[in-house]
Amino acid sequence: MMLAQQIPFDFGVPAPSLENFVVGKNAELVQRLRDRDFPTILYLWGAPGTGKTHLLNAVPELLCFDDAQKLSAVAQEQLFDAYNQAKLDGAQLVVTGDRAPRLLPLREDLRTRLGAGLVYELQPLSDEEKRQALLAAAQARSMPLNKEVLDYVLTHRSRDMRSLMALLNALDHYSLVNKRLVTLPLLKEILAP
Repeated sequence: MMLAQQIPFDFGVPAPSLENFVVGKNAELVQRLRDRDFPTILYLWGAPGTGKTHLLNAVPELLCFDDAQKLSAVAQEQLFDAYNQAKLDGAQLVVTGDRAPRLLPLREDLRTRLGAGLVYELQPLSDEEKRQALLAAAQARSMPLNKEVLDYVLTHRSRDMRSLMALLNALDHYSLVNKRLVTLPLLKEILAP
C-alpha cells in the first residue's frame, strides 16, 4: 500500500534585510549601510558564508556587484563604467569579493578604485551568534529547533552560515514532507550518506 506524501506549503524564507542580518562584529558596517554613510564605493570582502550576499540583497535600491573575483572582462568593464557614472551622479555602489581589493584578479584600474573606497572585511559569527541566527531562522518558519539538534549541527557539520542555513532549509522541508518533528534522529536521517 502506497501512502500519500505530504507536499509542504512553501511559506518562503524571509527576504534578506538589515534587520534579520546577524550582526556579530560587523555592527559598524551594518550601520553604515543603514545610514548610507559611505563614499561612491563600498567594498565588502570575507570568506564564503559571512553574509556578503545577504547584505547586497538587503539594500536592493543600491547598484551592487557580487563576487568581484569572478567578474568576466565584460562585467569588469560594466563595473568600471558604473563606478565612473556613480561618481558623476553622486550615487553609491556596493561590491563584494572573497579577498582584499589588491588581491583580486581584476584589471589594475578597477582594483585601485575598489581599494580607494570604503573597505570592510566581514567578520564571521561566533558559535553563539550562529546559534542565535539558526534559532531566529527556525522561528521565522515556525519550526521548533531544540538544543540537541542545534548542538549536533554546530559540532558535526560545516560551520559556515551558507551551509548551516541550507541544512536548516533541508531539515524544515524533510520534516514537513514526512510529517515528523525536528529531532536529532530526523536530522541524522537527512545527513546519512
